[in-house]
Amino acid sequence: MRTEGLRSLSRIVLYAAVFAGVSYIGSWFLGLPPALGTTWKGAGVGLLAVYAAMNAKTLDGWLLTAVMAFGTLGDVLLETHGLIIGALAFLAGHLTAIWLYLKNRRPGLSTRDLAVAAALFAAITGVAYLLPPDRAGAAGIALYAAGLAAMTGAAFLSRFPRALVFAGAAMFAVSDLLIFLRTGRPALDTFPTGLAVWGLYFGGQTLIAVGVVRALGGGSPQRAR
Repeated sequence: MRTEGLRSLSRIVLYAAVFAGVSYIGSWFLGLPPALGTTWKGAGVGLLAVYAAMNAKTLDGWLLTAVMAFGTLGDVLLETHGLIIGALAFLAGHLTAIWLYLKNRRPGLSTRDLAVAAALFAAITGVAYLLPPDRAGAAGIALYAAGLAAMTGAAFLSRFPRALVFAGAAMFAVSDLLIFLRTGRPALDTFPTGLAVWGLYFGGQTLIAVGVVRALGGGSPQRAR
């Protein structure tokens, strides 16, 4: 009974996370004080971390919680300390996610699976390196993107449902690539671009959280491909 109650409460937290993440878009037009806007921004993925923690029963569940917590930290630090410090928090989250995904490798991985993961790594890292107009920062961006790309490839190789977890990781990667494309190009710093960046990022984090929680909770990760 207590477990069922906790599960129901965790679903409410998930709905609150989605509401916070979606409604954050509206805050862009409200002229809020920076502290309030930053808090609103961090609330969506922060509540996903709470959702993951409420469902954590093993190390894997706590690794997912850490991934979401690092994402929350990155969201906040991007606003308070800038791109580099925020990126370091996200990179810590990517490394934790890689640990989680490789710890839960999909049984019977084929050469084709490994080739897809390698292609994802090369494509994401290479595109990230080519995007910045300021070539002085390209190497640093590529270094961060290597962690992002490895996380995406590891998600593909994991036993977690690809329709949720790999899709979420890929959305996260595309969101970051859009950031690299937008940076240094004022003409691309528009509402549609911002909407795509935030929507892909937050949607991706939500899919990852839900997919891993469902799989660890006794769902069948092998069926949802």
